[in-house]
Amino acid sequence: MTVIQGFLDNKIFHIISDIAESKGVRAFVIGGYVRDCFLGRPGKDIDVVVEGSGIEIAEAVAEVVRSHVSVFRNFGTAMLRYRGVEVEFVGARKESYRRDSRKPIVENGSLEDDQRRRDFTINAMAFSLQKEDFGALVDPFGGIRDLDAGIIRTPLDPDTTYSDDPLRMIRAIRFATKLSSSDRPFRIVPESLESIRLNRGRLEILSRERIAEELNKMLVCDRPSIGFRLMDETGLLELILPQLCRLKGTENVEGHGHKENFSHTLEVLDNVAAAEAEAIAAGTLKDYEFEDGEEKEKIRTEPNLWLRWAALLHDIGKPATKRFDKDAGWTFHGHEVVGARMIPKIFKSLKMPLNEKMKYVEKLVLLHLRPIALVTEEVTDSAVRRLLFDAGNDIDDLMLLCNADITSKNPRKVERLRQNFELVRRKLSEVEAKDAIRNFKNPVTGEYIMEVYGIPPCRQIGELKEYIKNAILDGVIGNNFEEADRLMREKASRMGLVPLPSGQ
Repeated sequence: MTVIQGFLDNKIFHIISDIAESKGVRAFVIGGYVRDCFLGRPGKDIDVVVEGSGIEIAEAVAEVVRSHVSVFRNFGTAMLRYRGVEVEFVGARKESYRRDSRKPIVENGSLEDDQRRRDFTINAMAFSLQKEDFGALVDPFGGIRDLDAGIIRTPLDPDTTYSDDPLRMIRAIRFATKLSSSDRPFRIVPESLESIRLNRGRLEILSRERIAEELNKMLVCDRPSIGFRLMDETGLLELILPQLCRLKGTENVEGHGHKENFSHTLEVLDNVAAAEAEAIAAGTLKDYEFEDGEEKEKIRTEPNLWLRWAALLHDIGKPATKRFDKDAGWTFHGHEVVGARMIPKIFKSLKMPLNEKMKYVEKLVLLHLRPIALVTEEVTDSAVRRLLFDAGNDIDDLMLLCNADITSKNPRKVERLRQNFELVRRKLSEVEAKDAIRNFKNPVTGEYIMEVYGIPPCRQIGELKEYIKNAILDGVIGNNFEEADRLMREKASRMGLVPLPSGQ
């Protein structure tokens, strides 16, 4: 394996080298930046370890490059930005751990001490910034060999590494997921996998936030299924997301079997990741944000983490709704409703946001069968309007998820469903262009009804607005004020409401 050319061309490395020499200390680039250089994808996050005070070197560098430096004295680290690159400095250290905590006892140390405390050999490699051997690779644990072989391995005995900091068990799986490609898979060595199984109970000392952070990073990888299969294989998944484990397995009654829902879920997750990546590359996915009270759209440039969560959890309600019917076979009626109700509890257990992000996942889980249902029957304008109304600006993500959910070992069935699905997609575009339902606003407001009939806020206002909304969605009237006002007056008259003279 050969390093990409120019990996240390950035001027910041020479500035650090000069300052370290003037201070009489040694400095090294270490960790992910080094690893990714050999993979041909240097990043914009650089970690520098100093055999001395990392904060002192950071402050001196910041003065030269005229950048603000953020100092975190409790952790002995400092960070600055230089021409779009984030550079973090830390003093070389050695660590020891107590059994009941993943917070280390830290002492000053050498580069080798610092490399020994790293999680994996591929993350323990360093480049020298000393003038006499600038750019030399310092690799005492064979990280370059493991990188070339596609191996995730700990520098020390894995039982020690994982017991000291059990988050590293999930990180091992996350790196295997992140670094794997179709032509170059990464694997965790067998003794390390076995150690994860043996030490999985140590997860109890981790905060749920840190676990969720690793899951989030795993979900936005190109093939997130790799990570969830490894978590299942090592017993971590049962401790983190037991609801997913309940999707495993099949049953057979009277010759009728059902789909293995765990494998199906991971296939859908990978399908969503691939489809979203393709759409991002084509610039066809949009996101919507409110700025200065106005909704603005922008082209999506990064994976939508919450779309990945919706894909992972879209069938989470199936175990609770599984039934066998002699005529229909296996059914999961209402699993989308049950699944949507499970989302808040799952998010709460992982200390994830309970705001609009969670509600987005709830919505997609609840609606994920609606487009599929449309492809199996005549697609009416009314059904399409209601889907657009319920999905709103999330309709494109919903359609992406539903298309990814079309899986079968029968290629003819898949092709037929996909063709029908395209009919629904075209119908959505036609109805949206004609009726503007996606961001529906009732042409008749509550304030207008109160003004016309001289009534205070009451149940009748809600009834009138709901009646008008349904009439528009069902195509009885157009989505405009004139028709809505006329219908409102007809309905209000039947309800016994009389307009004020000024409201005629």
